[in-house]
Amino acid sequence: MSRTLRGAIFTIALALLLAGCAPQTSETAWTRDSTPLIERNVLFGNPEKAGVQISADGTKISFLAPVDGVLNVWVAPIDAPDTATPVTDDTGRGIRTYFWAFTNNDILYLQDKGGDENWRAYATDVNTKETRDLTPMDGVQVRILAVHQDFPDEILIGVNDRDPQVHDVYRLKIGSGDLELVEKNDQGFVGYTIDDSYQVRLAAKITPDGGNDIYYRTEGGAWEVLTQIPSEDMMTTSPVTFDKTGGVLYLLDSRGRDTSALVAVDLASGEETEIGVNPKADVSDLMFHPTDKTVEAVAYTYARKEWQVLDESVTGDLEYLRGVADGDAEITDRTLDDQHWIVAYLMDNGPVRYYHYDRDKKHAEFLFSHRPDLDDLPLAKMHPAVIDARDGMKLVSYYSLPVWADPDGDGKPDRPLPMVLNVHGGPWARDTWGFDPTHQWLANRGYVALSVNFRSSTGLGKAFVNAGDREWAAKAHDDLLDAVEWAVSEGIAARDQVAIMGGSYGGYATLVGLTFTPDVFACGVDIVGPSSLITLLESIPPYWAPMIDMFTTRIGDHRTEDGRAFLTERSPLTHVDKIERPLLIGQGANDPRVKQREADQIVAAMQTKGIPVTYVLYPDEGHGFARPENRLSFYAVSEAFLAEHLGGRVQPVGTDFEGSSIEILEGADLVAGISEAMSSSVGAAD
Repeated sequence: MSRTLRGAIFTIALALLLAGCAPQTSETAWTRDSTPLIERNVLFGNPEKAGVQISADGTKISFLAPVDGVLNVWVAPIDAPDTATPVTDDTGRGIRTYFWAFTNNDILYLQDKGGDENWRAYATDVNTKETRDLTPMDGVQVRILAVHQDFPDEILIGVNDRDPQVHDVYRLKIGSGDLELVEKNDQGFVGYTIDDSYQVRLAAKITPDGGNDIYYRTEGGAWEVLTQIPSEDMMTTSPVTFDKTGGVLYLLDSRGRDTSALVAVDLASGEETEIGVNPKADVSDLMFHPTDKTVEAVAYTYARKEWQVLDESVTGDLEYLRGVADGDAEITDRTLDDQHWIVAYLMDNGPVRYYHYDRDKKHAEFLFSHRPDLDDLPLAKMHPAVIDARDGMKLVSYYSLPVWADPDGDGKPDRPLPMVLNVHGGPWARDTWGFDPTHQWLANRGYVALSVNFRSSTGLGKAFVNAGDREWAAKAHDDLLDAVEWAVSEGIAARDQVAIMGGSYGGYATLVGLTFTPDVFACGVDIVGPSSLITLLESIPPYWAPMIDMFTTRIGDHRTEDGRAFLTERSPLTHVDKIERPLLIGQGANDPRVKQREADQIVAAMQTKGIPVTYVLYPDEGHGFARPENRLSFYAVSEAFLAEHLGGRVQPVGTDFEGSSIEILEGADLVAGISEAMSSSVGAAD
């Protein structure tokens, strides 16, 4: 089985919903005053251990853990996890994505510089602890395309060194770093599907109408169209992988239906077999045998993840794992002989707990939790809710309440509370149930935390995702407003105490909230959000250029006069003079997706009109804040900002600015305690 289907960034996970479990209630009668403040570091600092994996031969276990405050990979014998030692030595941003090579001796990982997303591939020998930069190229982005047990010392990567807009396919030798060109991308392909013999079999290309053509390689070496995916199915239809023989293609396919199904296509005959489909949600996860590549289970996520088991050979294992611990169990890694599994148990109000499951012994051994400091803390439940939009769309949403306001865990507070609407990015992504540090932080400070899957969100069928096309700042925003109205009508939120917050598209939604509907939200926190849709589309990373027709179909076309007029109207920058409520902006200077200009230009426009704003910049960050020191500092500012306008509880800044690159370019004096904290931090550094 390809290693791309194993490991931290290539995990195929299995979740088992606990049926018939009564909601947990706290034995402590918490009040606002007696509930302890959960320190920001516990929620947003480095986890103690995370990203647990196992070598393909089952002899070693690995995980991410801090070394001097920076996440690195630690390795130990599988039977002695407590003896783990760090094998990598990153001292900057920390390692976030890694996996085992099939050598069973090398850890592979990707790293960029300052958030620029120009990833390089690195290999670390776990015995010598020597780390090698396998792709020492500046200004070039590397992607891992295929890793397979039949080629233990080789992987396939994509590199845009020849043309920044496209990635050519190379065979990379882990030991030497030698590169061999496999496929020159001279047709503007946006991705490839590769079989177990490292043959580049399929390629994808965006069509002018925002659809996706899938090409196959003919015997003569030419590329010809195998199948066409219309624009309406583009977000919900894509190749997954080949079977062991290479003769069957597994495909997620929504053509002829609303939700994506898992389909097996016999490439010789063209015969299609539907393996699994759910009328309410797309396929969200798959479980394959590690070497046979047979499909063992398929998952769908509507409000919660649900699994359909297809292979009886794993039924007994899953039944056993169901009773090991509380929470939803996810199989996050497996050995090639399939005798050892890493299982993570997920909860909404507790840390992730990792186990090593020995299939021969039918025994799961507890390893550790990702944040043991969370144990015994008053953590909030996450309640699913399906909210009706004004036009009948169903908005799958999740909310959390302060524990003192919901002692019986039924999701009904004793009185309406201040609320923060936390909008996800993308917008082609989605919120799901589980432990959410932002929800826990907001609930602990006294707010309702509400996350909404508005139209454009993925996983809920093509009609839902397509309903958001060209609806930025329109119907997509109406969905957020309808969710606020629901929370108010249910007695959950106080109408005049609702904030809006989010990153990327969520940052854009925040700016829309304060410009298009200036009287709805008490304040807003925008993190790396675009302020102008025209400048956003004009400055996309070069390797997104082959996808430009998809963006323009779904957002608006900046290349035409009518399109520019449309995008101008839908841009918060155009409506700056309507801002009436306080705004906090956070931005990374190296962001390749939403460039610093997006923040700079709306701040400048607000200053021109005499509208106050607080602007926080991080010179060593990109699209979001990866360094824990930076995360802590921004959440410290955000916490003081929200408290000032919503009246929640506040943990003092304390040492949360230490080690951060935070620069407050405007409005530090608008947030209580922040100017003083900045002065103290600078003084300490001097």
